[in-house]
Amino acid sequence: MSFSYPKKEKLKSQKLIEHLFSEGKSVSAYPLRMVYLKSNFDDDTQFKTGVSVSKRNFKKAVDRNRIKRLLREGYRLNKSAYFNNISSSYTLMILYIGKDGTDFDSIDKKMKQLLEAFAKKVSLK
Repeated sequence: MSFSYPKKEKLKSQKLIEHLFSEGKSVSAYPLRMVYLKSNFDDDTQFKTGVSVSKRNFKKAVDRNRIKRLLREGYRLNKSAYFNNISSSYTLMILYIGKDGTDFDSIDKKMKQLLEAFAKKVSLK
């Protein structure tokens, strides 16, 4: 798995997002939370991932967009280390649930913890 985050791996389908939040399970590493659901995709992707930051906690779009950029970058750099041995397809949504801003180092560290927790939960089943 490469260090890229191509368009076909991005979660865009409203129907899929609604299904994910209604039936998905979650794992947390504060200030990050991941909601996941086992899925089947028409294309040959293994994961479809989206990121989200609450408008309630971050009023300015500039702040939300910066945190979303950091989340996507943390995911892009760390996904290959944790997802190489998983054979199933999953829909993922990574949420930032903290109330204050952050930097890349803390996001990267928490993203590793989050992906590790996800890999452990998935491999047990």
